[in-house]
Amino acid sequence: MVKILLNGCLGKMGQAVEACVNSREDVMICAGVDIAEGDRAYPVYTRFADVQTEADVVLDFSNPRVLDDMLAFSVERKMPVIICTTGFSEEQVQKIKDTSKIIPVFYSGNMSLGINMLIELSKMAAKVMSDSFDIEILEKHHNQKLDAPSGTAIMIADAISDVKSDAQYVYDRHAYRKKREKNEIGIHSVRGGTIVGEHEVIFAGHDEVLSIKHTAQSKGVFASGAVNAAAFIKDKPAGLYDMGDLLK
Repeated sequence: MVKILLNGCLGKMGQAVEACVNSREDVMICAGVDIAEGDRAYPVYTRFADVQTEADVVLDFSNPRVLDDMLAFSVERKMPVIICTTGFSEEQVQKIKDTSKIIPVFYSGNMSLGINMLIELSKMAAKVMSDSFDIEILEKHHNQKLDAPSGTAIMIADAISDVKSDAQYVYDRHAYRKKREKNEIGIHSVRGGTIVGEHEVIFAGHDEVLSIKHTAQSKGVFASGAVNAAAFIKDKPAGLYDMGDLLK
């Protein structure tokens, strides 16, 4: 039984994780951390410094502001951490990578199996088509999402740039007037309503267009992946892990 300390337990994703955990017998939520106040079936702490409950892993769906305290807590307890939060600065991402040299860190911009398949397919397409096709990424989310573009859109672009080494990300085309460069990857964000998450990679060529698209219809797909990651990482050595490691 893997005991999870759930960071962001009172948020919408925290509730989705709890519903997923309740459907399984190999994991449990032993405690939660959240800056808000609320009652759950387990102890809820407002700060990591106050946590007294023993746990096996930290699972994080919270806010970038909590990163320092969470990593310090995890290192002190020698506890693996699964980071599902997005919107980190470059300095914060580097801190996550540095921490993975001390403890196991599972870090992914998206915990969905389908999204990770989209990434692999996009990389395959980019290897074959990037010289003659323009690449654009379109992402859509609900009107409460704080960061734009989404961490998943950046994750997709980063994966494509692994095979398109000269890639340049372009976020804001209205800021200048000039023709599109061949090495650009356009990244566009839509925010509205209750859209859970849509990501589409468009390969636009001469007289033909290839689109690879993923639609999340509930937050449960992300929760399920995160809980699988918690079970996966429990006894792993220090290192930086992602969905690719889990799928293997």
